[in-house]
Amino acid sequence: MSKLVTIYGGSGFVGRYVARRMAKEGWRVRVAVRRPNEALFVKPYGVVGQVEPILCNIRNDASVKAAMQGADAVVNCVGILNRSGKNTFDAVQAEGAGRVAKIAAELGVAQLVHISAIGADAEAASLYARSKAAGEAAVLKAFPRAVILRPSVIFGNEDGFFNRFAGMSRMGPILPVVGANTKFQPVYVDDVAQAAVKGVLGQAAPGVYELGGPDVASFHDLMKEMLVVIHRRRLVLNTPFWVAAIIGRLCDLGQTLTGGLVNNALLTADQVRNLRHDNVVAKGAKTLADLGIEATPAMAVLPEYLWRFRPAGQYDAIRDSAKNLRKA
Repeated sequence: MSKLVTIYGGSGFVGRYVARRMAKEGWRVRVAVRRPNEALFVKPYGVVGQVEPILCNIRNDASVKAAMQGADAVVNCVGILNRSGKNTFDAVQAEGAGRVAKIAAELGVAQLVHISAIGADAEAASLYARSKAAGEAAVLKAFPRAVILRPSVIFGNEDGFFNRFAGMSRMGPILPVVGANTKFQPVYVDDVAQAAVKGVLGQAAPGVYELGGPDVASFHDLMKEMLVVIHRRRLVLNTPFWVAAIIGRLCDLGQTLTGGLVNNALLTADQVRNLRHDNVVAKGAKTLADLGIEATPAMAVLPEYLWRFRPAGQYDAIRDSAKNLRKA
């Protein structure tokens, strides 16, 4: 019988790419998610019955354990960018990560891969960054042989970074950003998935790997490159941190006052704190190269999915060519 991997958050942005790659490796894939009915799209990644979404709540011991029964390997892709109800940073990214690792050790799982983030720091001002660091510590305490992956901002067809700002660029001549000088090292989602698969297959030595693409650029410059791809001219305007902090607190207050009915997807005070720090691979860190993976440049992929934000969408190139035709 083929081996089984349980992927927590396996229908999410990164998780679905890991699931697809594991299915191609011939493994049975158990996709553990809160809403399995919304994860049915993963089933065609393999043959009939090879990839199955199941119900799981990472905040619950019994639920996590049931999803892990019989698994040879585990990948934890669960993460949040904003709190929502009981899904706080600590509950999901610290306690949840520790729960997965502890149960994996108890059940004798052979390999554990944990997806964290560059910037994980127990002393950080950001709750997000502190919870990521706490999650890593809990994972290593329970499962010292774990492979921990820390990606920079991740890009790909379903990303919430370039897609978000490309969408914002359609709203007017100004594209506001917070932390225009903050540096990022965007990494392709399938490169992250490939790194996770190497961890599952035992092809990666235990430890922490920081994953970044081949290029480092400021937030401002990344937006300028994106605008070139989508054929739009916009003024990329930096929002001062003190102004952004006020906006973030007001957005947080709106979510609190509505009891979470209005989810704050615009900007949070914690995100502002995070944006004060560069998000790049640290010197001396183990990287994609140590895993034998060649990093994919963002500009090689962005046109494949951002074309829909061009003024004429898929017909933009045809429209531009038509302008060069001579009138009869």
